[in-house]
Amino acid sequence: MAPWNGLWGGRAAIAGGNAYRDMPVIVKMENPNWSISEINGGGDNGEDFLARVGGQRRRVKNTKQITWVFRLKAHRAAGCLARLTSAAVALGGTARRRVVAGRTDSDAADGECEDVEERDPASRRSRFYTLIKACLMMSVFLLVVELAAYSNGRVNLAIFINSFNTSWIRFRATYVAPPLQLLADACVVLFLVQSADRLFQSLGCFYILVKRIKPKPLSPALADAEDPDAGYYPMVLVQIPMCNEKEVYRQSIAAVCNLDWPRSNFLVQVLDDSDDVATQALIKEEVEKWRHSGAHIVYRHCVLREGYKAGNLKSAMSCSYVKDYEYVAIFDADFQPYPDFLKRTVPHFKDNEDLGLVQARWSFVNKDENLLTRLQNINLCFHFEVEQQVNGVFINFFGFNGTAGVWRIKAVEDSGGWMERTTVEDMDIAVRAHLKGWKFVFLNDVEVHLV
Repeated sequence: MAPWNGLWGGRAAIAGGNAYRDMPVIVKMENPNWSISEINGGGDNGEDFLARVGGQRRRVKNTKQITWVFRLKAHRAAGCLARLTSAAVALGGTARRRVVAGRTDSDAADGECEDVEERDPASRRSRFYTLIKACLMMSVFLLVVELAAYSNGRVNLAIFINSFNTSWIRFRATYVAPPLQLLADACVVLFLVQSADRLFQSLGCFYILVKRIKPKPLSPALADAEDPDAGYYPMVLVQIPMCNEKEVYRQSIAAVCNLDWPRSNFLVQVLDDSDDVATQALIKEEVEKWRHSGAHIVYRHCVLREGYKAGNLKSAMSCSYVKDYEYVAIFDADFQPYPDFLKRTVPHFKDNEDLGLVQARWSFVNKDENLLTRLQNINLCFHFEVEQQVNGVFINFFGFNGTAGVWRIKAVEDSGGWMERTTVEDMDIAVRAHLKGWKFVFLNDVEVHLV
Protein backbone atom coordinates (compact mmCIF):
# COMPACT_ATOMS: atom_id res chain seq x y z
CA MET A 1 0.00 0.00 0.00
CA ALA A 2 1.45 3.40 -1.02
CA PRO A 3 2.18 6.11 1.55
CA TRP A 4 -0.46 8.65 2.48
CA ASN A 5 1.46 11.71 1.27
CA GLY A 6 2.47 10.10 -1.99
CA LEU A 7 -0.19 8.28 -3.95
CA TRP A 8 -3.36 8.79 -1.92
CA GLY A 9 -2.91 12.34 -0.71
CA GLY A 10 -1.62 13.64 -4.04
CA ARG A 11 -4.36 12.01 -6.11
CA ALA A 12 -7.05 13.24 -3.76
CA ALA A 13 -5.78 16.77 -3.99
CA ILE A 14 -5.70 16.65 -7.80
CA ALA A 15 -8.80 14.64 -8.65
CA GLY A 16 -11.06 15.87 -5.89
CA GLY A 17 -13.33 13.98 -3.50
CA ASN A 18 -14.41 11.30 -6.02
CA ALA A 19 -10.87 10.17 -6.77
CA TYR A 20 -11.31 6.84 -4.94
CA ARG A 21 -14.76 5.92 -6.06
CA ASP A 22 -14.77 2.64 -7.97
CA MET A 23 -11.15 2.09 -7.07
CA PRO A 24 -10.26 -1.60 -6.44
CA VAL A 25 -8.88 -2.38 -2.98
CA ILE A 26 -6.12 -5.00 -2.85
CA VAL A 27 -6.08 -7.21 0.28
CA LYS A 28 -3.10 -9.52 0.81
CA MET A 29 -3.28 -12.53 3.13
CA GLU A 30 -0.23 -13.88 4.97
CA ASN A 31 -1.35 -17.49 4.56
CA PRO A 32 -0.48 -18.66 1.01
CA ASN A 33 -3.38 -21.10 1.03
CA TRP A 34 -5.82 -18.20 0.92
CA SER A 35 -5.75 -15.40 -1.59
CA ILE A 36 -8.17 -12.60 -2.46
CA SER A 37 -7.29 -10.82 -5.67
CA GLU A 38 -9.26 -7.64 -5.35
CA ILE A 39 -12.35 -6.17 -3.87
CA ASN A 40 -14.28 -3.62 -5.76
CA GLY A 41 -14.66 -0.71 -3.40
CA GLY A 42 -17.06 1.20 -5.65
CA GLY A 43 -20.80 1.16 -5.71
CA ASP A 44 -23.71 3.25 -4.89
CA ASN A 45 -23.75 2.27 -1.23
CA GLY A 46 -20.13 3.28 -0.59
CA GLU A 47 -18.94 6.54 0.82
CA ASP A 48 -16.15 8.69 -0.42
CA PHE A 49 -12.82 7.64 0.90
CA LEU A 50 -11.79 11.22 1.28
CA ALA A 51 -14.26 13.97 2.10
CA ARG A 52 -14.00 17.54 3.11
CA VAL A 53 -15.58 18.45 6.42
CA GLY A 54 -15.28 22.05 7.60
CA GLY A 55 -12.66 22.82 4.96
CA GLN A 56 -10.35 19.96 6.10
CA ARG A 57 -9.80 16.56 4.62
CA ARG A 58 -11.07 13.65 6.67
CA ARG A 59 -10.44 9.95 6.02
CA VAL A 60 -13.70 8.00 5.67
CA LYS A 61 -13.44 4.20 5.59
CA ASN A 62 -15.50 2.34 3.04
CA THR A 63 -18.02 -0.13 4.48
CA LYS A 64 -16.73 -3.01 2.38
CA GLN A 65 -13.18 -2.15 3.31
CA ILE A 66 -13.99 -2.42 7.02
CA THR A 67 -15.81 -5.70 6.40
CA TRP A 68 -12.82 -7.23 4.67
CA VAL A 69 -10.45 -6.00 7.38
CA PHE A 70 -12.56 -7.85 9.94
CA ARG A 71 -12.59 -10.92 7.70
CA LEU A 72 -8.82 -10.78 7.41
CA LYS A 73 -8.42 -10.61 11.19
CA ALA A 74 -10.91 -13.47 11.60
CA HIS A 75 -8.92 -15.53 9.11
CA ARG A 76 -5.71 -14.95 11.03
CA ALA A 77 -7.39 -15.88 14.29
CA ALA A 78 -8.83 -19.04 12.71
CA GLY A 79 -5.40 -20.02 11.38
CA CYS A 80 -3.80 -19.54 14.81
CA LEU A 81 -6.58 -21.53 16.46
CA ALA A 82 -6.17 -24.33 13.91
CA ARG A 83 -2.43 -24.55 14.56
CA LEU A 84 -2.95 -24.61 18.33
CA THR A 85 -5.64 -27.28 18.00
CA SER A 86 -3.39 -29.42 15.80
CA ALA A 87 -0.52 -29.13 18.27
CA ALA A 88 -2.79 -29.96 21.21
CA VAL A 89 -4.20 -33.02 19.41
CA ALA A 90 -0.71 -34.25 18.53
CA LEU A 91 0.50 -33.74 22.10
CA GLY A 92 -2.54 -35.50 23.50
CA GLY A 93 -2.07 -38.43 21.14
CA THR A 94 1.57 -38.80 22.12
CA ALA A 95 0.74 -38.65 25.82
CA ARG A 96 -2.06 -41.16 25.37
CA ARG A 97 0.25 -43.63 23.61
CA ARG A 98 2.85 -43.26 26.35
CA VAL A 99 0.29 -43.75 29.09
CA VAL A 100 -1.37 -46.72 27.42
CA ALA A 101 2.00 -48.40 26.84
CA GLY A 102 2.89 -48.18 30.54
CA ARG A 103 6.41 -49.57 30.12
CA THR A 104 9.92 -48.38 29.28
CA ASP A 105 11.93 -49.04 26.15
CA SER A 106 14.22 -51.39 28.05
CA ASP A 107 11.23 -53.52 29.00
CA ALA A 108 10.26 -53.81 25.35
CA ALA A 109 13.81 -54.69 24.31
CA ASP A 110 14.41 -57.28 26.98
CA GLY A 111 10.95 -58.83 26.75
CA GLU A 112 8.45 -59.26 29.52
CA CYS A 113 8.17 -62.52 31.35
CA GLU A 114 4.83 -63.81 32.42
CA ASP A 115 5.63 -64.49 36.05
CA VAL A 116 3.86 -62.60 38.77
CA GLU A 117 6.97 -60.83 40.05
CA GLU A 118 7.54 -59.08 36.71
CA ARG A 119 3.88 -58.26 36.11
CA ASP A 120 3.68 -56.55 39.47
CA PRO A 121 5.68 -53.39 38.54
CA ALA A 122 3.68 -53.08 35.32
CA SER A 123 0.41 -53.19 37.22
CA ARG A 124 1.70 -50.56 39.66
CA ARG A 125 2.65 -48.30 36.76
CA SER A 126 -0.78 -48.82 35.23
CA ARG A 127 -2.48 -47.80 38.47
CA PHE A 128 -0.22 -44.76 38.72
CA TYR A 129 -1.07 -43.62 35.19
CA THR A 130 -4.77 -44.19 35.92
CA LEU A 131 -4.48 -41.92 38.94
CA ILE A 132 -2.81 -39.25 36.80
CA LYS A 133 -5.58 -39.45 34.20
CA ALA A 134 -8.26 -39.26 36.90
CA CYS A 135 -6.67 -36.14 38.42
CA LEU A 136 -6.41 -34.56 34.98
CA MET A 137 -10.06 -35.26 34.17
CA MET A 138 -11.14 -33.89 37.54
CA SER A 139 -9.12 -30.71 36.95
CA VAL A 140 -10.72 -30.20 33.55
CA PHE A 141 -14.19 -30.80 35.00
CA LEU A 142 -13.66 -28.29 37.80
CA LEU A 143 -12.34 -25.76 35.31
CA VAL A 144 -15.45 -26.16 33.17
CA VAL A 145 -17.63 -25.68 36.25
CA GLU A 146 -15.72 -22.51 37.17
CA LEU A 147 -16.19 -21.10 33.69
CA ALA A 148 -19.86 -22.04 33.56
CA ALA A 149 -20.49 -20.46 36.96
CA TYR A 150 -19.24 -17.10 35.73
CA SER A 151 -21.20 -17.21 32.45
CA ASN A 152 -24.91 -16.94 31.73
CA GLY A 153 -26.84 -20.06 30.78
CA ARG A 154 -30.17 -21.69 31.20
CA VAL A 155 -31.92 -21.08 34.49
CA ASN A 156 -32.08 -24.65 35.75
CA LEU A 157 -28.55 -25.44 34.65
CA ALA A 158 -27.24 -22.19 36.10
CA ILE A 159 -28.82 -22.94 39.49
CA PHE A 160 -27.22 -26.40 39.58
CA ILE A 161 -23.82 -25.11 38.50
CA ASN A 162 -23.87 -22.24 40.97
CA SER A 163 -24.83 -24.60 43.80
CA PHE A 164 -22.06 -27.04 42.91
CA ASN A 165 -19.54 -24.22 42.48
CA THR A 166 -20.47 -22.74 45.87
CA SER A 167 -19.94 -26.12 47.57
CA TRP A 168 -16.64 -26.60 45.79
CA ILE A 169 -15.40 -23.13 46.80
CA ARG A 170 -16.33 -23.81 50.43
CA PHE A 171 -14.52 -27.17 50.36
CA ARG A 172 -11.51 -25.61 48.67
CA ALA A 173 -11.26 -22.80 51.19
CA THR A 174 -11.52 -25.23 54.12
CA TYR A 175 -9.33 -28.16 53.04
CA VAL A 176 -7.29 -27.22 49.96
CA ALA A 177 -6.19 -23.64 50.59
CA PRO A 178 -4.40 -24.19 53.97
CA PRO A 179 -1.98 -26.90 52.71
CA LEU A 180 -1.25 -24.87 49.58
CA GLN A 181 -0.59 -21.79 51.68
CA LEU A 182 1.73 -23.83 53.90
CA LEU A 183 3.64 -25.07 50.86
CA ALA A 184 3.88 -21.54 49.50
CA ASP A 185 5.26 -20.30 52.83
CA ALA A 186 7.77 -23.16 52.88
CA CYS A 187 8.90 -22.23 49.36
CA VAL A 188 9.37 -18.64 50.42
CA VAL A 189 11.46 -19.73 53.42
CA LEU A 190 13.59 -22.00 51.23
CA PHE A 191 14.08 -19.18 48.74
CA LEU A 192 15.24 -16.86 51.52
CA VAL A 193 17.62 -19.51 52.87
CA GLN A 194 19.08 -20.13 49.42
CA SER A 195 19.41 -16.41 48.78
CA ALA A 196 21.26 -15.95 52.09
CA ASP A 197 23.51 -18.91 51.21
CA ARG A 198 24.31 -17.38 47.81
CA LEU A 199 25.04 -14.02 49.45
CA PHE A 200 27.45 -15.49 52.00
CA GLN A 201 29.16 -17.59 49.34
CA SER A 202 29.63 -14.56 47.13
CA LEU A 203 31.11 -12.62 50.04
CA GLY A 204 33.37 -15.57 50.80
CA CYS A 205 34.53 -15.68 47.18
CA PHE A 206 35.28 -11.95 47.33
CA TYR A 207 37.27 -12.48 50.54
CA ILE A 208 39.27 -15.28 48.91
CA LEU A 209 39.98 -13.07 45.91
CA VAL A 210 41.10 -10.10 48.03
CA LYS A 211 43.22 -12.17 50.41
CA ARG A 212 44.51 -14.37 47.57
CA ILE A 213 43.80 -17.52 49.49
CA LYS A 214 44.94 -20.61 47.64
CA PRO A 215 45.35 -24.21 48.83
CA LYS A 216 49.01 -25.13 48.90
CA PRO A 217 50.64 -28.54 49.45
CA LEU A 218 52.51 -29.00 52.68
CA SER A 219 55.49 -30.58 50.91
CA PRO A 220 57.81 -28.82 48.41
CA ALA A 221 57.50 -29.16 44.64
CA LEU A 222 58.18 -32.50 43.00
CA ALA A 223 61.44 -33.37 41.35
CA ASP A 224 61.89 -34.69 37.83
CA ALA A 225 59.34 -37.38 36.99
CA GLU A 226 62.01 -39.44 35.22
CA ASP A 227 63.60 -40.22 38.59
CA PRO A 228 60.90 -41.63 40.91
CA ASP A 229 63.32 -41.89 43.82
CA ALA A 230 64.11 -38.16 43.70
CA GLY A 231 60.65 -36.97 44.81
CA TYR A 232 57.20 -37.89 46.00
CA TYR A 233 55.66 -40.13 43.33
CA PRO A 234 53.22 -42.52 45.01
CA MET A 235 51.35 -45.25 43.18
CA VAL A 236 48.34 -43.79 41.38
CA LEU A 237 45.50 -45.68 39.73
CA VAL A 238 43.83 -43.76 36.87
CA GLN A 239 40.33 -44.87 35.89
CA ILE A 240 38.43 -43.94 32.72
CA PRO A 241 34.82 -45.18 32.97
CA MET A 242 33.05 -45.07 29.63
CA CYS A 243 29.98 -46.44 27.88
CA ASN A 244 29.64 -46.36 24.08
CA GLU A 245 32.00 -43.38 23.86
CA LYS A 246 33.27 -44.03 20.35
CA GLU A 247 33.59 -40.31 19.56
CA VAL A 248 36.03 -39.33 22.33
CA TYR A 249 37.72 -42.49 23.60
CA ARG A 250 40.91 -41.90 21.59
CA GLN A 251 41.47 -38.39 22.96
CA SER A 252 40.76 -39.35 26.57
CA ILE A 253 43.02 -42.41 26.53
CA ALA A 254 45.82 -40.44 24.86
CA ALA A 255 45.55 -37.59 27.37
CA VAL A 256 45.72 -39.94 30.36
CA CYS A 257 48.58 -42.02 28.97
CA ASN A 258 50.59 -38.81 28.44
CA LEU A 259 50.40 -37.74 32.08
CA ASP A 260 53.74 -36.51 33.42
CA TRP A 261 54.28 -39.22 36.01
CA PRO A 262 56.68 -42.16 36.26
CA ARG A 263 55.16 -44.89 34.10
CA SER A 264 55.99 -47.52 36.67
CA ASN A 265 54.02 -45.62 39.31
CA PHE A 266 50.63 -45.30 37.66
CA LEU A 267 48.23 -47.68 35.98
CA VAL A 268 45.43 -46.73 33.59
CA GLN A 269 42.19 -48.69 33.82
CA VAL A 270 39.90 -48.31 30.83
CA LEU A 271 36.54 -49.36 32.29
CA ASP A 272 34.46 -50.06 29.20
CA ASP A 273 30.79 -50.54 29.96
CA SER A 274 29.73 -50.44 26.30
CA ASP A 275 27.03 -52.76 25.01
CA ASP A 276 28.03 -52.17 21.37
CA VAL A 277 30.42 -54.86 20.13
CA ALA A 278 31.97 -52.60 17.50
CA THR A 279 32.72 -49.92 20.09
CA GLN A 280 34.27 -52.51 22.40
CA ALA A 281 36.56 -53.67 19.60
CA LEU A 282 37.67 -50.10 18.83
CA ILE A 283 38.48 -49.36 22.49
CA LYS A 284 40.37 -52.64 22.86
CA GLU A 285 42.44 -51.83 19.80
CA GLU A 286 43.30 -48.39 21.17
CA VAL A 287 44.33 -49.86 24.53
CA GLU A 288 46.56 -52.43 22.82
CA LYS A 289 48.20 -49.69 20.77
CA TRP A 290 49.15 -47.72 23.88
CA ARG A 291 50.26 -50.85 25.69
CA HIS A 292 52.68 -51.69 22.89
CA SER A 293 54.01 -48.14 23.06
CA GLY A 294 55.00 -48.67 26.70
CA ALA A 295 52.01 -47.35 28.64
CA HIS A 296 50.88 -49.21 31.73
CA ILE A 297 47.24 -49.69 30.74
CA VAL A 298 44.58 -52.42 31.05
CA TYR A 299 41.15 -52.93 29.52
CA ARG A 300 38.18 -54.07 31.59
CA HIS A 301 34.68 -54.89 30.43
CA CYS A 302 31.81 -55.83 32.73
CA VAL A 303 29.82 -58.77 31.41
CA LEU A 304 26.99 -58.09 33.86
CA ARG A 305 26.20 -54.40 33.51
CA GLU A 306 24.76 -53.53 36.92
CA GLY A 307 24.78 -50.25 38.77
CA TYR A 308 25.83 -48.16 35.77
CA LYS A 309 28.88 -46.00 36.53
CA ALA A 310 28.92 -46.81 40.25
CA GLY A 311 28.80 -50.52 39.48
CA ASN A 312 31.58 -50.13 36.95
CA LEU A 313 33.84 -48.34 39.44
CA LYS A 314 32.98 -50.80 42.19
CA SER A 315 33.93 -53.73 39.97
CA ALA A 316 37.25 -52.08 39.06
CA MET A 317 38.14 -51.44 42.71
CA SER A 318 37.70 -55.13 43.47
CA CYS A 319 40.76 -56.11 41.40
CA SER A 320 43.55 -57.70 43.39
CA TYR A 321 46.25 -55.26 42.21
CA VAL A 322 44.36 -52.20 43.56
CA LYS A 323 45.86 -52.81 47.01
CA ASP A 324 49.25 -51.76 45.58
CA TYR A 325 48.02 -48.24 44.84
CA GLU A 326 47.46 -45.37 47.24
CA TYR A 327 45.39 -42.94 45.16
CA VAL A 328 42.85 -43.17 42.35
CA ALA A 329 42.21 -40.46 39.76
CA ILE A 330 38.94 -40.57 37.85
CA PHE A 331 38.26 -39.05 34.43
CA ASP A 332 35.11 -39.48 32.39
CA ALA A 333 35.60 -40.35 28.74
CA ASP A 334 34.96 -36.78 27.58
CA PHE A 335 37.60 -35.22 29.88
CA GLN A 336 41.19 -34.55 28.89
CA PRO A 337 43.65 -33.66 31.69
CA TYR A 338 46.80 -31.69 31.12
CA PRO A 339 50.07 -33.63 31.45
CA ASP A 340 50.90 -31.96 34.79
CA PHE A 341 47.56 -32.86 36.40
CA LEU A 342 48.97 -35.45 38.84
CA LYS A 343 51.97 -33.26 39.70
CA ARG A 344 49.61 -30.44 40.74
CA THR A 345 47.09 -32.53 42.69
CA VAL A 346 48.81 -35.52 44.33
CA PRO A 347 51.34 -33.43 46.38
CA HIS A 348 48.44 -32.07 48.45
CA PHE A 349 48.04 -35.52 50.01
CA LYS A 350 51.60 -35.65 51.37
CA ASP A 351 51.78 -35.12 55.14
CA ASN A 352 48.00 -34.51 55.21
CA GLU A 353 46.50 -37.78 56.39
CA ASP A 354 42.99 -36.31 56.80
CA LEU A 355 42.73 -35.29 53.15
CA GLY A 356 40.50 -37.64 51.17
CA LEU A 357 39.80 -35.80 47.89
CA VAL A 358 41.48 -33.24 45.66
CA GLN A 359 39.06 -31.86 43.07
CA ALA A 360 40.01 -29.88 39.97
CA ARG A 361 37.66 -27.55 38.10
CA TRP A 362 36.29 -28.08 34.61
CA SER A 363 36.94 -26.01 31.51
CA PHE A 364 35.03 -26.13 28.25
CA VAL A 365 36.43 -26.06 24.74
CA ASN A 366 33.18 -24.76 23.21
CA LYS A 367 32.23 -22.15 25.81
CA ASP A 368 32.19 -19.37 23.17
CA GLU A 369 30.31 -21.39 20.56
CA ASN A 370 26.95 -19.62 20.95
CA LEU A 371 24.73 -17.88 23.47
CA LEU A 372 23.61 -21.15 25.09
CA THR A 373 27.17 -22.35 25.74
CA ARG A 374 28.13 -18.96 27.15
CA LEU A 375 25.19 -19.03 29.58
CA GLN A 376 26.05 -22.59 30.62
CA ASN A 377 29.65 -21.58 31.17
CA ILE A 378 28.55 -18.69 33.42
CA ASN A 379 26.34 -21.05 35.44
CA LEU A 380 29.05 -23.68 35.91
CA CYS A 381 31.73 -21.09 36.64
CA PHE A 382 29.61 -19.90 39.57
CA HIS A 383 29.37 -23.52 40.74
CA PHE A 384 33.15 -24.00 40.67
CA GLU A 385 34.55 -20.60 41.58
CA VAL A 386 31.97 -19.65 44.21
CA GLU A 387 30.23 -22.72 45.63
CA GLN A 388 32.99 -25.33 45.58
CA GLN A 389 35.91 -22.99 46.17
CA VAL A 390 34.27 -21.27 49.16
CA ASN A 391 33.10 -24.55 50.69
CA GLY A 392 36.53 -26.09 50.16
CA VAL A 393 38.33 -23.20 51.84
CA PHE A 394 36.03 -22.66 54.83
CA ILE A 395 34.45 -26.05 55.62
CA ASN A 396 36.63 -28.51 53.64
CA PHE A 397 33.58 -30.11 52.05
CA PHE A 398 31.83 -29.96 48.68
CA GLY A 399 30.23 -32.43 46.34
CA PHE A 400 32.52 -34.60 44.25
CA ASN A 401 31.95 -33.80 40.57
CA GLY A 402 32.27 -37.43 39.47
CA THR A 403 35.39 -36.72 37.41
CA ALA A 404 38.61 -34.68 37.34
CA GLY A 405 39.40 -35.60 40.95
CA VAL A 406 41.90 -37.69 42.93
CA TRP A 407 40.70 -39.83 45.82
CA ARG A 408 42.71 -41.45 48.56
CA ILE A 409 41.78 -45.12 48.16
CA LYS A 410 41.70 -45.52 51.92
CA ALA A 411 39.02 -42.81 52.12
CA VAL A 412 36.92 -44.58 49.46
CA GLU A 413 37.14 -47.87 51.31
CA ASP A 414 36.51 -46.28 54.69
CA SER A 415 33.35 -44.66 53.32
CA GLY A 416 31.93 -47.99 52.15
CA GLY A 417 33.13 -47.85 48.54
CA TRP A 418 31.03 -47.12 45.48
CA MET A 419 27.36 -47.99 45.89
CA GLU A 420 25.01 -48.58 42.97
CA ARG A 421 21.95 -47.68 45.04
CA THR A 422 21.78 -44.27 43.37
CA THR A 423 22.70 -42.62 40.07
CA VAL A 424 24.39 -39.71 41.91
CA GLU A 425 27.21 -41.87 43.17
CA ASP A 426 29.60 -38.88 43.25
CA MET A 427 27.58 -36.92 45.81
CA ASP A 428 26.72 -40.12 47.69
CA ILE A 429 30.34 -41.08 48.33
CA ALA A 430 31.29 -37.45 49.08
CA VAL A 431 28.68 -37.20 51.84
CA ARG A 432 29.68 -40.54 53.33
CA ALA A 433 33.37 -39.59 53.27
CA HIS A 434 32.64 -36.25 54.92
CA LEU A 435 30.65 -37.96 57.67
CA LYS A 436 33.68 -40.16 58.27
CA GLY A 437 35.80 -37.07 58.87
CA TRP A 438 37.73 -36.83 55.57
CA LYS A 439 38.67 -33.36 54.26
CA PHE A 440 38.37 -32.09 50.69
CA VAL A 441 40.45 -29.59 48.74
CA PHE A 442 39.28 -27.74 45.63
CA LEU A 443 41.89 -26.39 43.22
CA ASN A 444 40.38 -23.60 41.18
CA ASP A 445 43.58 -23.09 39.16
CA VAL A 446 43.83 -26.72 37.98
CA GLU A 447 41.62 -27.27 34.96
CA VAL A 448 40.54 -30.34 33.03
CA HIS A 449 39.12 -29.88 29.54
CA LEU A 450 35.62 -31.13 28.80
CA VAL A 451 35.20 -31.85 25.09
